[in-house]
Amino acid sequence: MPFVQVIEYESDQRDKVRELSEEWAREAPNGGPSRFVMAEDRERPGHFVMVAEFDSYEQAMAHSGRPETGAYAERMRKLAKGTPRYVNLEVAQEQG
Repeated sequence: MPFVQVIEYESDQRDKVRELSEEWAREAPNGGPSRFVMAEDRERPGHFVMVAEFDSYEQAMAHSGRPETGAYAERMRKLAKGTPRYVNLEVAQEQG
């Protein structure tokens, strides 16, 4: 069953967030999300949302358990103001 993880956080370091996201896109290990989107809220500058789509919960947890993923998450946390909010979603329906 498909699985989606959403991570929301605030940061006043927009350029560093984008640089780190671009670095991760180039260097991320295989077996990661089938689709990944990092976006900034137009109505609330500095509010970022990352959406990672996986084929399954098990794949997401295997990816999360990798040292490289943990190191990336820690670097991103250092750019965030406060604690990032994680939402873990089992996909109930897909279209398109």
